[in-house]
Amino acid sequence: MTTEGRDIVSVIKEQIEHFGTTATIVDVGTVIEIGDGVARIHGLRGAKSNELLEFPNGIMGLALNLEEDNVAAVILGDYTHVKEGDEVRCTGRVVEVPVGDELIGRVVDSLGTPLDDMGPIRTTRTRPVERVAANVVMRQPVNTPVHTGIKMVDSLIPIGRGQRELIIGDRSIGKSAIAIDTIISQKGGDLTCIYVAIGQKTSKVAQVIDVLKKYGAMEHTVVVVANASDPASLQYLAPYAGCAIGEEFMEQGKDALIVYDDLSKHAWAYRQISLILRRPPGREAYPGDIFYVHSRLLERAAKLAPEYGGGSLTALPIIEIQAGDLAAYIPTNVISITDGQIYLETDLFNSGIRPALNAGLSVSRVGGNAQTRAMRQVAGKLRLTMAQFRELATFAQFGAADLDKATRDQLERGRRVTEVLKQPQYAPMPLEKEVAILYAVTNGYLDDVPVERTTAFAQDFHRFMETNHADVGQRIATEKELKQETEEALKSAILEFKQGATYSEEEND
Repeated sequence: MTTEGRDIVSVIKEQIEHFGTTATIVDVGTVIEIGDGVARIHGLRGAKSNELLEFPNGIMGLALNLEEDNVAAVILGDYTHVKEGDEVRCTGRVVEVPVGDELIGRVVDSLGTPLDDMGPIRTTRTRPVERVAANVVMRQPVNTPVHTGIKMVDSLIPIGRGQRELIIGDRSIGKSAIAIDTIISQKGGDLTCIYVAIGQKTSKVAQVIDVLKKYGAMEHTVVVVANASDPASLQYLAPYAGCAIGEEFMEQGKDALIVYDDLSKHAWAYRQISLILRRPPGREAYPGDIFYVHSRLLERAAKLAPEYGGGSLTALPIIEIQAGDLAAYIPTNVISITDGQIYLETDLFNSGIRPALNAGLSVSRVGGNAQTRAMRQVAGKLRLTMAQFRELATFAQFGAADLDKATRDQLERGRRVTEVLKQPQYAPMPLEKEVAILYAVTNGYLDDVPVERTTAFAQDFHRFMETNHADVGQRIATEKELKQETEEALKSAILEFKQGATYSEEEND
């Protein structure tokens, strides 16, 4: 065979061997430095910001700093298995999490990996954790209430579906309790809840999950966990992962509620990552883009217009402050991003008022638009009563003996309203019960009940209404309005209960 013939045969053989295969170009780099969960990589010219990078042993990283001669990436997981000289590859993908109804009742980490012992999550749908928020054309005004079951919140600081309401206060005064009670209150409703635990102790997260299971709330809840022992990168990603899971429900036309517990620890995690990446520190050593980190997260909460599905995502971010300092950097940032705040005060907590909500500094910028008509009818008087009580109580401490009868009456009613608004943890209340007791106290039916017996009066009154006048409660729950005939029935029920009860001061003397 001639030389030319042999060349043709070898070419044909080569073509047969490589038939059906395609050449792929992969951007490859080398780890030149590793430490504190951050790898610096030489090469990777085509790497993009927030792209997933693949390290040996199946470890993934997130490209954050694209510098002139290297790429800095945070390791998502255990960075101790990454060493200098390791080969790193671009994946062309961004961080994604599994989404869908299959996640309800499950506990997952920031990447959607199950942490419970219920097996793999059988869903084929995923969503990127970062996404641009819905624009103003896609939204509609917030006008549907989120029923929290907490009398003080539902009456004074109402939360609407699609709203962002900040819960703020010192440590250990009931911030998480308000959020957890709100989740428990959704049992049997149409609101899917996502609880995101960021930088919490593992024992505390386990306790929260046990409480949710005990009260049947895990049936409508997804828990996303990045513990204090997890890398800062996973703590940073956790709220975005939770938000992506919530957005899936919102875009299906459903309503979802997400709790970020808490964004102070999220800011700490991002500060830690930024300082290790050698980004310039700013105020309180936070990087310059810390405002954007939280604003792009919270802006994703929305109530969509009907033509875009009509779903909603309500956000309850939690911020922990030091010694009541509302003027610190992160609190002021998040206050300016949200649609109002529930401010919990240490002095109120220590004096036995639970929830320790300061009605003067707390505000809902959505206001009465997010209340049912029945609650709005009774809460109007309540807000005025509380405002007058706070003002008069300040002056009364200087000389209570000199006060006229009208002022003393206002003070006494204020004290009874304060007692009625107290509520134990894990005991959210349905709308009809809230409306009934608030109607009674704001219309003076408790004025002759001793302050120390107000709580007992309220408990017995609820039992009486359930037993003897369940139809009144059903009417309020169904109509969500206090119509004239319903109001008359409620009045006569209150008077009937008072005739058979022994709570008035005269009867106790």
